Amino acid sequence: MRSLLLLAVAAPLAMPAADTAAERAALVTATPGLVAFWDFVRREAAGDHRFTAHVPAGSPTDYPLDAGNYIKDFWGSGREATYADFPLLGRGPFGQAIRIVKESDPDFRPLLLVPRARLHNTPLDIKGAGKSVTVVVWAIRESGNHALAGIWHEGTDLKQNETAGIAKVERGQRQYALFAGLNKQGSACGHVSENGASSFLNKYALHKCNSLGLTPEVPADSPAEVLDASWQCFAMTFDHGKDELTGWLNGVAGDRWLDNPKKDKLISYAYNAYMQGHYAKVPGQQDGEDHAFPKDQYYNPPEAEPLSVKVLRESAEERVELREHHFTKIEVTVRGGKEVARDLVALRLNPWWYPHDLYTPKDAQSGGPFTIGRVIHSSRSVGFTGWIGGVAVFDRALGAEELGRLTKVASALAEPTR
Repeated sequence: MRSLLLLAVAAPLAMPAADTAAERAALVTATPGLVAFWDFVRREAAGDHRFTAHVPAGSPTDYPLDAGNYIKDFWGSGREATYADFPLLGRGPFGQAIRIVKESDPDFRPLLLVPRARLHNTPLDIKGAGKSVTVVVWAIRESGNHALAGIWHEGTDLKQNETAGIAKVERGQRQYALFAGLNKQGSACGHVSENGASSFLNKYALHKCNSLGLTPEVPADSPAEVLDASWQCFAMTFDHGKDELTGWLNGVAGDRWLDNPKKDKLISYAYNAYMQGHYAKVPGQQDGEDHAFPKDQYYNPPEAEPLSVKVLRESAEERVELREHHFTKIEVTVRGGKEVARDLVALRLNPWWYPHDLYTPKDAQSGGPFTIGRVIHSSRSVGFTGWIGGVAVFDRALGAEELGRLTKVASALAEPTR
């Protein structure tokens, strides 16, 4: 059986049907680069019977998941979370699924987590020079746009109403994570960080991508046949070799652009980072140039030969062109054959250009946990709600064909767990 499964991964056109939950799980574990795969069927044989991950041979741990309430941990209020706070569906892509409930108690935000002390410097702790990553989550989205899974402790140090009187203040400890959309609700949104903290002088991390496709909202208490037909395969890949962060929904990425980024509430900070990097290359003081802007926060995707050039306006004295590059669209004013002005008029959100390494915490105390269902953050919002039927992490960027297979093998209903 093992050889058949490996052949299925290598030759997708000849891939046999995965008819059972166990066969579908085996197709995930046979995908090269797997670090951990929680199917919510595999559990500890003794003790608390926590969910554990399928891991490669030789892994130092199978990453058992604890239940936690981060409001209690950081604000000192609310009750402890237990596994009872994650209802089970009894079916799903791999045979089981957990529910992330739309909690009404503002002091209760339960999540499942691998504490930092148990993952630091293990294969799940993907970080540093040259590292790539893929996160895949099979889910049904009831509501929300926030975190699905990853190492993404957003920090509790932001100055806002929700952090008044907070008991435990910590700086952001972000590495990589997959979200259910954020600024494009319902998309597959990958998020990465080079410093664990903020981007472009905004208080939030802003290196993120959004798949073109969007997921619908499906009530979590829908009839079984509705839930069976509603599973979505969210994924994010960071390909270090290409400097590309990409969101994938059901195996499809799609191009997503944001026009007029200067006017966007958050991406305007990336716009300013682009313009400041441009101004710094031009001799003399430029209108709008801020010499105090940190150089490590400039955002200037490669712009060699443009993919296309369109003349927008032209006179005897000057010509205004729209130049499209792989990650940017810029409006350039040319006089006497020389560029005299430019403006960033569109920025590509999928894939997103990310030229950095993933954040490397200096020690276990300055690194975040791996969490499922929610992440630790200052705003304490409810976040994503719905069903999660599987979470997989790989230490490389999977391709479209591989992600297509992971979508297909989990698209049918698994038999109820016995």
